Amino acid sequence: MLSIAGIETFYGPSQALFGVDLEIGEGEMVALMGRNGMGKTTTIRSLFGLTPAASGTIEFESRDLRKLPSYRIARLGLGLVPEGRRCFPNLTVRENLVATARPGQWDLTQVERLFPRLAERAQQSAQTLSGGEQQMLAIGRALMTNPRLLVLDEATEGLAPVIRKEIWMAIHTLKQQGQSTLIVDKSLSELLPLVDRCTILEKGRTAWSGLPGELDEGIRDRYLGV
Repeated sequence: MLSIAGIETFYGPSQALFGVDLEIGEGEMVALMGRNGMGKTTTIRSLFGLTPAASGTIEFESRDLRKLPSYRIARLGLGLVPEGRRCFPNLTVRENLVATARPGQWDLTQVERLFPRLAERAQQSAQTLSGGEQQMLAIGRALMTNPRLLVLDEATEGLAPVIRKEIWMAIHTLKQQGQSTLIVDKSLSELLPLVDRCTILEKGRTAWSGLPGELDEGIRDRYLGV
């Protein structure tokens, strides 16, 4: 479904990615991992054309994404839950959800079934929600685009334990439904039982790829330890 090969990305004169490779198959949930500052978010920004890659290939269902603007990439079926949520603060919860809606399996009923809190707060403005509720809203908003590939960038970071549990339960539901997903998260205990494969970045390069069961203590200490 998605193939990223050898991408290099710059912020002005500063190079952030030095050759990232990543693949996601239909129905797979793949983890993109690494310490802070290793290039995970930049990889996602390159995928969506927000910080275009200077070289390498990015193909989604055999379409070359490097030649497309961000809005056309989204229309091909890529949905993003960005780091920091970025809900529309002055719109209500329901307005946030319907603003980006496209026809498909995911509609208001399905999203509110996944996150009942959103139904309870449908008429509240997004800026009045807690951080965890805003994260639920950001995920629901992305699902309302009915994405072929969902990308979650730090979906549970900094949230209260009870909210984290609800979001991981929702991600588990997406896995059961066969939603193709690229997920960035630091919580290995919740992440590894869910994903099909893992890719680890180190200093802007793909350092390791493999199955969750192959991610032994030596690899964790080398690439993920503090």
